[in-house]
Amino acid sequence: MNVTELTTKVPNTWCPGCTNFMLMAGVKKAVTELVNEGVFTKEQFTTVAGIGCHAKIYDYLNLSGFYGLHGRVPPVMAGLKLANPNLKVLGFSGDGDAFAEGMSHFIHFCRYNLDATYIIHNNQIFALTTGQVTPTTEPGAVTKSTPHGSPFRPINPITLALESGATFVAREYALDLPNLSETLKRAMKHKGASVVEILQPCITFKDVRDFVKDKMFRIEPSDLENAVKTARGWNYTKDDATRIPVGVFYETQYPTLEEKVGVKVWHEEFPKREHKVEELWARFK
Repeated sequence: MNVTELTTKVPNTWCPGCTNFMLMAGVKKAVTELVNEGVFTKEQFTTVAGIGCHAKIYDYLNLSGFYGLHGRVPPVMAGLKLANPNLKVLGFSGDGDAFAEGMSHFIHFCRYNLDATYIIHNNQIFALTTGQVTPTTEPGAVTKSTPHGSPFRPINPITLALESGATFVAREYALDLPNLSETLKRAMKHKGASVVEILQPCITFKDVRDFVKDKMFRIEPSDLENAVKTARGWNYTKDDATRIPVGVFYETQYPTLEEKVGVKVWHEEFPKREHKVEELWARFK
């Protein structure tokens, strides 16, 4: 498969130069390579998106999928995976979508260890609505919703994922395509709840590209205790002394939700049924 096969004809409305373009390139590269390596077929991939700038990726990826409600990406991922365990489900959320409207769903996605990949576009701002604070915005940030500076402490999505039970947790930078695509491939191949936070600066309302690039350093996976310690090394502030760890924090194996509820056995034993749409409409009309 060629990467161009994942492109649609839908006009792109992201801001010119948006870092989401590179994030999408990383997703396309990862999916294409996994298909060409025979790990998955193109038809196995399906996507779920929330509401926000991130969600437009649904329109631009030539993959089957579901455009969900704000903050409700994990429940849709669960429904898809339980209905068809053979799917490789990719979920996309922004930091607002995942950690404001979707906080409880994110925690339970990790806790259930659903076999799906949750990709978080984190620019620390509500960009689609033109610049309000999100749960990951740094203290003191002057935005449209906090004109005198944000009084709130940010949450840490990495420690949240680790403590909630995700079995693969990573952070990458949208403009580092080689490492981004490799980590996404690894996350997609992982069996269990994989969370990849992608630092995706908004060039219109929060352009911190130089800051992130200057502060990043790469890490290697470790045990849970050390992974949490490393994750706590950055509290999402913009201090001069900040250092931002990127890479895979943690990876382990644990029974998935599908295995726990016996969904594979259920699907194997359940008789296959075929319906004609016209018959269904007539029945439920």
